[in-house]
Amino acid sequence: MVDHIQETVRTLYIGPAGWSYQDWVGPVYPPGKRIDQLLLIARYFNCIELNSSFYRVPGRKLVESWLKRISTVPGFIFTVKVWQRFTHERSADEGEVRDFIQSFSPLIEDGRIGSFLLQFPWSFKNTKESRRYLQRLGMWFAGQPVAVELRHGSWNDTETVEFLAGCRLAFCNIDQPQVGYSLPPTEHVTSEEIGYIRLHGRNKKNWFRADADRDARYDYLYNAGELEEWRKRARSILARVKNLFIIMNNHYRGQALANAAQLRSMIDARKIDLPPRLVLAFNGLRDIASNAPAQGDLLENE
Repeated sequence: MVDHIQETVRTLYIGPAGWSYQDWVGPVYPPGKRIDQLLLIARYFNCIELNSSFYRVPGRKLVESWLKRISTVPGFIFTVKVWQRFTHERSADEGEVRDFIQSFSPLIEDGRIGSFLLQFPWSFKNTKESRRYLQRLGMWFAGQPVAVELRHGSWNDTETVEFLAGCRLAFCNIDQPQVGYSLPPTEHVTSEEIGYIRLHGRNKKNWFRADADRDARYDYLYNAGELEEWRKRARSILARVKNLFIIMNNHYRGQALANAAQLRSMIDARKIDLPPRLVLAFNGLRDIASNAPAQGDLLENE
């Protein structure tokens, strides 16, 4: 009799942070046409991080509309950036957390939520008070997959890894401009269920500049060498978790999509289908696109 050992199925999800950007019209979305932008992205990338939930709790009808729009795309997953009241104001209570989770119940019940993300600012440092707050959040989000993004360098130690594992919170590894005592690139794993990576770009000049707007801060295109660094880390993390989420937050003018495509191709070592306009907008994508269009073909089919 032969014993069959079931291997763990490990799944890689790569996609952008958000999809509704006016500056994506042209390099990603066709100008002057009404299209379902969410569905277009979902057809080429298997994950999107919901960012609007950071600013306000979505109503049930909106959440149901998201589910309906991607219902024809099997395997597509959302991650949810948690309301800033929980991470920046830090004044919420257990009931508000419960209500926030409940607002996503249509997606949760359909298996479309891969993780909630608690993104803390650089000012959230490794102190006893901060650790107590994370413990409370871990209890309030119990039963849901949750990752924690910590930006201050004081969190980069073995004690933090052990602490988050005890709280059942996944460590979010990040790429950010190295300014001051900022968390450097890492490959920490604190959960067997999920790993999380967020790449913000390396725009050091504008990262902490007070008058820099969102576009200026996240205007960055990773080069092949920088992506190779993260390919190696991603492979290391994926070997230790069931699901790895890689979110590109360098969104300006579709750069997040270009780099997400490149990183997916590098990790999988294969060509992939890409949005036609994206291939034409970024040098190098034609080499990894299995469906590279000609300029005339694109205009004719839109």
